[in-house]
Amino acid sequence: MKRLLPLLLILASPAHAFDLQGHRGARGLAPENTLPAFATALRLGVTTLEFDLAMTKDGVLVVHHDPTLNPNIARGPDGQYITTRTPLRDLTLDEVKRYDVGRLKADSGYGKTHPEQKPVDGTRIPTLSEVVAFVERAGAKDVRFNIETKLSPTTDAETADPATFARAIADAIRNAGLTERATVQSFDWRTLKILRELAPEIRRVCLTVEAPTFDTVQRGKPGASPWLAGLDIDDFDHSVPKLAHAAGCAVWSPNYREVTGDSIAAAKVLGIQVIPWTVNDRSEMARLIDLGVDGIISDYPDRLRGVMAEKSLPLPPPFAVD
Repeated sequence: MKRLLPLLLILASPAHAFDLQGHRGARGLAPENTLPAFATALRLGVTTLEFDLAMTKDGVLVVHHDPTLNPNIARGPDGQYITTRTPLRDLTLDEVKRYDVGRLKADSGYGKTHPEQKPVDGTRIPTLSEVVAFVERAGAKDVRFNIETKLSPTTDAETADPATFARAIADAIRNAGLTERATVQSFDWRTLKILRELAPEIRRVCLTVEAPTFDTVQRGKPGASPWLAGLDIDDFDHSVPKLAHAAGCAVWSPNYREVTGDSIAAAKVLGIQVIPWTVNDRSEMARLIDLGVDGIISDYPDRLRGVMAEKSLPLPPPFAVD
């Protein structure tokens, strides 16, 4: 009976739509974290737009993955790719807007990882408010926003401090009337902890990864991981779902390679949704859907829609975007 309990709880839980999330809009198809990428995702049809936030020197929230400008993406006014990773927190919004991020540097290792991405020259780094306004103009009133705070406990000097970042995001979400449509996610759970106190109505997403070169969980090591805001996996039966539950997260987003049927069942028992990242292989999408994940984050919303259709899952509607 104990073995059947997780399955029974899953079957008894209320049905909800599968969450098709466009990673950085649709990074595999259009310049990441830009209005063209979000337009691509909306035209295809997604449940959620996933993207990253940084903060400029003058306190503006901008949509950008790295805390610094990326030499594989950013070109200066001279049309040349930059060679220095300048932190966005050292640039004003006007200065950030000078850079063209519409074309990958083709001969870079990063550029070669997205061969299907179509360039859109002249594209600028958008602000959070510009993205929200763009989605509203498209009439996509039900499309959600999954917003990642780009901080690291190991490189604090490159970003705004967690409290400043959390307050700015909470204010932006509330002022835009998005508390029912937005989630905030992070590998660095310090912002999530602060948001839990500042704005408990905003749902939070605990991101994790346990890879040799990047491990935010750090199970079996002395003390708590610096990524987990004081929590120690070893105090929670080595269970990441229990850890995410203790952090107050409504969603757990692990690296897709680390998802198992047991971990999904454990999360379901705790009332936590499981939405892994970043899944671009169709066979992996199918495997994860069969395991029972609640959604998938992908660079290729078109591929995920195809797999969802094969699995007879309802598809989110597309939108006509100018």
